[in-house]
Amino acid sequence: MSSSTLTSFVLASSVDSVGDTMMRYSTVMCYQGWMTDRDPSYESILYEVDDPVAVITLNRPDQLNAWTATMDAEVRDAMFRAVNDRRVVGIVLTGAGRGFCAGADMGALDALSSGEGDDAQQLREPGERFGWATSTGDFDGRLTYPLALDKPVIAAVNGAVAGMAYPLALACDIRVVTPDALFVTAFAERGLVAEWGLSFLLPRLVGPSVALDLLMSSRRVTGIEAHRLGLANHLVEPDELLDFCRRYISQLAARCSPTSIAMMKRQVHQQFHAGLGDAERESRQLMIDSFLRPDFAEGVQSFIGKRPPAFARLPLADGEGS
Repeated sequence: MSSSTLTSFVLASSVDSVGDTMMRYSTVMCYQGWMTDRDPSYESILYEVDDPVAVITLNRPDQLNAWTATMDAEVRDAMFRAVNDRRVVGIVLTGAGRGFCAGADMGALDALSSGEGDDAQQLREPGERFGWATSTGDFDGRLTYPLALDKPVIAAVNGAVAGMAYPLALACDIRVVTPDALFVTAFAERGLVAEWGLSFLLPRLVGPSVALDLLMSSRRVTGIEAHRLGLANHLVEPDELLDFCRRYISQLAARCSPTSIAMMKRQVHQQFHAGLGDAERESRQLMIDSFLRPDFAEGVQSFIGKRPPAFARLPLADGEGS
């Protein structure tokens, strides 16, 4: 099955050793602040700066911007380029074409579920702690690091947000959506868990009851409902999305102190998200465990085969029933 024709509403995993090496190299370079002034040549994203805005565009539109190890490394690199660029007051993260990000590339997940890819234990570990991340590592997770950047990050959501893209979008400071936006977890449909800190971030935005509804049912949430639930800050028309985000940051640059913005972002996230690191690390281990269960293979293969999954029921507790 070609990965160019399949995208998955499930989490990203590292099965690309070359991409893994790229990510580690990029992460170390970014964390140490050794960024150069050369214009980067990216494969999977677009990066542009128009003072005071940096725009990072996930650029695999034919695959609904499905996440890969290369994209992972390049987004990190671009985020830290923006942080180290004095022209940039705020960062916009968006997707090319019809989707924001439809989760992990399906080819990687198919290989992992069939045992042909790297072992689940070879998932990438987060890089070294950076910036003002706390001593407990609350903000050094693989996808939660935007919370620790000293510049505001806006997710401009133009389409599907699925799988691992869900916690990435929630780790942005502000979400601006169109009516065409679509939020979907789908982990339960793939025999997986709420990973990369989503079980921590989502209830803090919508409350535990709504969070459980979205996680257990895997139901689709449109941009209109996302705005009503509090997943999104602003709802705009599709042709206004990027202009709205650019204007928002331009107004910050014209009227507000970047230092004040950075300090208030630190205050809010440090005080509100204490414990995120532990939650992200636990979810990562639960995710690795879920790769080894039959439900994961069934969830992926049923998706590929376009059939309902046949998951086993929960076993009876010891000593109960016959």
